Amino acid sequence: MTPTPLFSIITVCYNAAETLGRTLGSVDGQSFDDYEHLIVDGASRDASLEIARSMPNDRRRIISEPDKGIYDAMNKGISASTGTYLIFLNAGDKFHATDSLEKIAKAIHANQMPGIIYGQTNIVDNEGQFLAPRHLTAPHELTLKSFATGMVVCHQAFVALRRIAGFYNLKYRYSADYEWCIRCLQHSRKNIGLADTVLIDYLNEGVTTRNRIPSLRERFKIMVYYYGFFPTVWRHIGFIGRWWNRRKQEQQ
Repeated sequence: MTPTPLFSIITVCYNAAETLGRTLGSVDGQSFDDYEHLIVDGASRDASLEIARSMPNDRRRIISEPDKGIYDAMNKGISASTGTYLIFLNAGDKFHATDSLEKIAKAIHANQMPGIIYGQTNIVDNEGQFLAPRHLTAPHELTLKSFATGMVVCHQAFVALRRIAGFYNLKYRYSADYEWCIRCLQHSRKNIGLADTVLIDYLNEGVTTRNRIPSLRERFKIMVYYYGFFPTVWRHIGFIGRWWNRRKQEQQ
């Protein structure tokens, strides 16, 4: 491992023994190895730590201590990281293919160290089996305005230059990742999309998924702060129409 690895892959977990091994195996199987892997465990009471220690990797470090929630743990990961770029791959998530990290690295070097590199995401179940593509598709061109309509790029498929990233705002319990991505976009002068490439398989059951209504309220506040009240309300009227049409299609 070089003194400054290209990637800091941060895996936050708590009592994740059922899914953590899949994530670690995904990292260990990558064809590109210029990375460090930080496991930030919230003092799990199950076998999470035993699983992490049973899969040794000289690029892996384990931090295990109580935290104030997932975003506090992510901030600990950022503080401990030394890599040039940050990738958040939480327990249950995995790289889509063995060359996913290599594809991201090639895009970085070909585009002279952009602020953000991003791609597509598939949704998987608790056993890691494919369910569907993510309902929001990452656009071919990503700008600050892109996030005015929501989380158009999955957090795990949003790779950010560490020096522009900052920390998660802990006043948001469920949507700090959305606000963090917006701030990254504010400070990024170049965003490179691998818009035709699935980079991440994302576990369908997360904190935001389990707390959908509070999360939507937080996202509305974040949208108002960054994009204005009336434009946000107008967009939400359109969201309701799209939601209703999708619901009717699902019922057919």
